[in-house]
Amino acid sequence: MEQTLKVGDKIRVTKLPPYLKTAEPMPMLKSASEIAIGEEGIILSPKPSGYWAIRFTQKAFLLENQYFEKVE
Repeated sequence: MEQTLKVGDKIRVTKLPPYLKTAEPMPMLKSASEIAIGEEGIILSPKPSGYWAIRFTQKAFLLENQYFEKVE
């Protein structure tokens, strides 16, 4: 299913990646346990290589769209 995503859309995590990258000018790798399945966030911006910068409660991370779905 093709999702049309844009800045400001609300998303929900459907599965966890092996690790997370922070959405900072110099990304750092973090444990995937910093977010949980079902957690919601807001899209901040599209990034190269199919990643999206997403703001969660505690921090912003880069995720590929295979790990989340748009909340309607």
